[in-house]
Amino acid sequence: MTKHFTALADLPVATILSLLNRSLFFSQSPLPSLCETLKHKVIANVFFEPSTRTRTSFEMAAKRLGAEVINFDVSNSSVKKGETLYDTLRTLESIGADALVLRHSDDRIFETLMPKLNTPLVNAGAGKHEHPSQCLLDLFTLQQEFKTLAGKHILIIGDIRHSRVAGSMMLTGPRLGMKVSLAGPEELMPKPIPPHCERGNLEELLPQVDAVMCLRNQFERHIGLDLGPESFNREWGLTVERQKLMKKNAIIMHPAPINRGVEIADELVEHPNSRIFAQMKNGVFARMAILEWSLKGETL
Repeated sequence: MTKHFTALADLPVATILSLLNRSLFFSQSPLPSLCETLKHKVIANVFFEPSTRTRTSFEMAAKRLGAEVINFDVSNSSVKKGETLYDTLRTLESIGADALVLRHSDDRIFETLMPKLNTPLVNAGAGKHEHPSQCLLDLFTLQQEFKTLAGKHILIIGDIRHSRVAGSMMLTGPRLGMKVSLAGPEELMPKPIPPHCERGNLEELLPQVDAVMCLRNQFERHIGLDLGPESFNREWGLTVERQKLMKKNAIIMHPAPINRGVEIADELVEHPNSRIFAQMKNGVFARMAILEWSLKGETL
């Protein structure tokens, strides 16, 4: 049976915990010991949207496991001649790709493609719906920091409606015993708010939480909304003053790219309590776990 990795919410909790354990294993293992894991496998990165961290960390993850990587260039492909996404993926499958890492603007694209492909599909970001590999690395970063996820409280701030990162965390965090709170403008709240998540007052929540996740403001989607960078920072940004309300051991997170001075103060990006660049580093380990799980065919 083909093992697609498209949504953490579709995986048993035991599998998610196993992937977190493998992420930890990879973070502690010397590279030479790993290079045979996916030797002779070929991973195709197929990104229909721009990416820095996700694409390069999937490539790094594959190479650290000994796999070869094809970075499919949409702008110089037959997509420009009218080829469908399905035909593109079937082509890559036919010429020997062992896994297809796909990013696309369609929220539900994986539901359409999974029944049609025998090659494992890995969701590298789908529309506004899911970003499961980012969620896994975020969970790993939290586990690395606090040793356990159960009972931890995370606050997500900002453009939640348009964030696939928030979409995955809102669905997965509560399944692992976490409390997920939301703060942001009414216009940028999900509708409806998912079960087991709650919206609250920013200043009241900050002293209560173990982690604050700021999100990039997707201004390109804010058509008709009066939410400029300065007003957003004033009302909802994680400023230096607001950070002082947080518990001493509470951490700052951000999936990036970062709009410095908008959703987060420039001074906080590399603050001692910031784990933003640790998240990026952990993205390689989490994606190594995902590729191994999808391609090795066994239960970890």
